[in-house]
Amino acid sequence: MNLIWVTAAKYLGEYRIQLTFNDGSVKVFDGKEIVMTHPLFKPLQSLAVYKEFALDGWTLSWSNGTIDLAPEYLYEHSVV
Repeated sequence: MNLIWVTAAKYLGEYRIQLTFNDGSVKVFDGKEIVMTHPLFKPLQSLAVYKEFALDGWTLSWSNGTIDLAPEYLYEHSVV
């Protein structure tokens, strides 16, 4: 099994983030659906908060690491 993780991320606007993964692929993740429908991600409905993500060594995290998404989820739910 190959492990996947995020090596770079760039905010594109709205809820879209360009992600580069350790396999070299570059994809765009649109987080609007999960942010608007999942209660855990409600704080990220504010674009000012959403765009303040960080790379924590393997994935994106927000709010000092209290909210994150598994890199596999990001990989599977992003488009080229």
